Amino acid sequence: QVQLEESGGGLVQAGGSLRLSCVASGNTFSSYAMGWFRQAPGKEREFLATITWDGGSTNYADSVKGRFTISRDNAKNTVYLQMNSLRPEDTAIYYCAAGSSGVERGVYDYWGQGTQVTVSS
Repeated sequence: QVQLEESGGGLVQAGGSLRLSCVASGNTFSSYAMGWFRQAPGKEREFLATITWDGGSTNYADSVKGRFTISRDNAKNTVYLQMNSLRPEDTAIYYCAAGSSGVERGVYDYWGQGTQVTVSS
């Protein structure tokens, strides 16, 4: 069992940056791939980025490639999402997830409660 807790969301102006963190409980964090998703009002939950258990490989959605960076620190049981050049359309609730590496929601077994990111124009 893994419990995930996101933090770092908030209100930022367009063009600004935020860094989200997701801390995992337990001692199995390093055995999971991690992903970040987001969900805007009235929309489906959208894949953003994933990172393998050892941080050796990452994958991004086209919508965030070049602007967002996923990373992890297994010693701290934490995965990060650095978000730069934020746009109003990035406004959403952001979720981290633990499971197998992939872009589909179904490959992730554990989810956090989410953190709100709001980008003003």
